Amino acid sequence: MAARVALTHAALFYRDREQYRAQILRFAGEGLADGEAVLIALPGEQADEIGARLSGEPGELVCVDVADLGRNPARIIPEVRAFVDKHPGQPVRVAAEPIWPGRSAAEVFEGIRHEALTNLAFRHVPLAIMCAYDITRHAPSVIAAARCTHSEFVAGGEPVRGAEPPPAPWEIPPECDRPLSPPPPGAESLGYRTDLAPVRRLVERHARRTRLAAERVADLVLAASEVAANTLGHTRSGGTFQVWHDEDEIVCQTEDEGWIDDPLAGRVRRGPDSRGHGLFLVNHVCDLVEMRTGRAGTTVRMHMRLSPR
Repeated sequence: MAARVALTHAALFYRDREQYRAQILRFAGEGLADGEAVLIALPGEQADEIGARLSGEPGELVCVDVADLGRNPARIIPEVRAFVDKHPGQPVRVAAEPIWPGRSAAEVFEGIRHEALTNLAFRHVPLAIMCAYDITRHAPSVIAAARCTHSEFVAGGEPVRGAEPPPAPWEIPPECDRPLSPPPPGAESLGYRTDLAPVRRLVERHARRTRLAAERVADLVLAASEVAANTLGHTRSGGTFQVWHDEDEIVCQTEDEGWIDDPLAGRVRRGPDSRGHGLFLVNHVCDLVEMRTGRAGTTVRMHMRLSPR
């Protein structure tokens, strides 16, 4: 097999579990046979099931539950980067399902964003990624997005090249950048300009009305403080902070006049003075983070589930 010099990013379109397992086993098995390091990131017990089938193969194999790792899709790129960095100069393969059936609409949009940003983050890395999509359970819009964010496809068990050239790596599908829905009427709100203490007190007071565990309250206070600190450090006009909850989750949101022009902010490790440094921590502790940014300003929405899904 010819040496890989850059990213290949393929979508596996499957109709049943037999097709799913066969193609992932084939993809991972070929990599292991060629001495590549392989990361399997599938939801639930499926990663371990695939791993058990490949346990006798040569090469390094790591299996993780993507429902844990990738419940916030922004965590996946750092995990893959860490795996790649452990194997300098060695080709790496990743089999993943970042948008599994049953994810919320917000999670799906952030999963699509992740797929697009994967092209940017690893464009010069000798990395092969295969992402699985159940075409019988996903909405047509999800499959259409997968066709935009991947340059190769496997359908009906056979590899198929896309008819169109792949999109530019930095192109996020438009549906992922639509404005967020407005907070509900009952959301608590405050303005902040010089002091983060009121933000921290508001989050802690609101979170303690819910069934969120104490350590998760602390994580949410930390995340909200980090995002609000970005406002104070990178804008002159302050920001607006809002918090609300329903039976499933508590949500915090900041809005300011800043513009984050790095599309990978929060997905790669940056220096402590970078705006992306705080966002990296926020992505690590929150279950989902939505960000909309441009010349008109930035909105960051942080989600924390009240109980495990």
